[in-house]
Amino acid sequence: VQEEKIFAGKVLRLHVCSMEGAEWLEEVPEDTTVEKLKERCLKHCLPGSLEDPKTVTHHKLIHATSEKVLTDTKTVLEENIQDRDVLLLVKKRAPTLLPKMADVVAEEKRKQEQKAPDKDAILKATANLPARSVDRSVTQHSMRDFQTELRKILVSLIEVAQKLLALNPDAVELFKKANAMLDEDEEDRVDEIALRQLTEMGFPESRAVKALRLNHMSVTQAMEWLIEHADDPSVDAPLPGQAPAEAPAEGAASCAEAAAGASSEEGGEEAKDELTEIFKKIRRKREFRPDPRAVIALMEMGFDEKEVVDALRVNNNQQNAACEWLLGDRKPSPEDLDKGIDTNSPLFQAILENPVVQLGLTNPKTLLAFEDMLENPLNSTQWMNDPETGPVMLQISRIFQTLNRT
Repeated sequence: VQEEKIFAGKVLRLHVCSMEGAEWLEEVPEDTTVEKLKERCLKHCLPGSLEDPKTVTHHKLIHATSEKVLTDTKTVLEENIQDRDVLLLVKKRAPTLLPKMADVVAEEKRKQEQKAPDKDAILKATANLPARSVDRSVTQHSMRDFQTELRKILVSLIEVAQKLLALNPDAVELFKKANAMLDEDEEDRVDEIALRQLTEMGFPESRAVKALRLNHMSVTQAMEWLIEHADDPSVDAPLPGQAPAEAPAEGAASCAEAAAGASSEEGGEEAKDELTEIFKKIRRKREFRPDPRAVIALMEMGFDEKEVVDALRVNNNQQNAACEWLLGDRKPSPEDLDKGIDTNSPLFQAILENPVVQLGLTNPKTLLAFEDMLENPLNSTQWMNDPETGPVMLQISRIFQTLNRT
């Protein structure tokens, strides 16, 4: 018996697959190098290909299970190949050709041409242009938040709407309708989805409604408020203006009837004044309620409670904005909130000349929407989506944006 046969390594039977789909069995000792195994595979699937020495280097063997590329210099044993393993014979991809120098130069030139100019280039190109002094603070002020100007517009439009409604022979009925919508609106202004989430957590519905109204319909903040006030004896007390809702309504209705009587007996002037007072009573139903958390947080910073309430009212209950207002020049002031727009301004004249706005001002619901947005700017989205008041608000916004750009 020959010595090499006595000490020969273990023979492995390997399944080999080519890229063309051919399959066959190779039997090799475990001390065979991967390169020798690759040569045997190429002889089997590509007869005569070994005449080109590059053929072997242009192919590789991959272990199918581990997806590992086998190293030519290592043996089958060193690559930890087992009996009946599957190998893939794959042709290597051709290396990417390096770009020509001329192409590289052309590409760099193209990039430089498309590159944005730097500061020096801009100054050089604009050196001969006439200089203009632009006050950026004035520019920013003229383009400030639409909500700030909207408030002044609403104040003036409310006065116009009150006068139009007072001139209507059915003023008393219109008032009753507006007052009824006000009461219904107070009842309906609760997000049903948010309310259901809180009641499903186990909170009583009346408390959940109160918490949502105090926290601008935020479920998270309302839940925190309910937990904090769970043991508060006044937690179930109604919000200001809700409990005596019926009494003022009756009183206001009687005032409206008195106004109607005065209009028939005294020529209508006193009736208009009375009706104006009645609409002011409607507005008082919607008192501003500051965010209690924001009040506490700002008072802990050393500010007086009245100052804090004024700051929150000016800044729509936004704590950070209120803090900046308190630390800054405090403009606009709380008194400015009740000032209307210049009735002779082109903006106000354009708004009054709009047919959609004119028609909307005769609708008591529009007056209700204006009053509500004055005290609760966060409710503006609700009125923008309302089929009766939405078109009016859209026209006001469009007119403002058009004139603000000119």
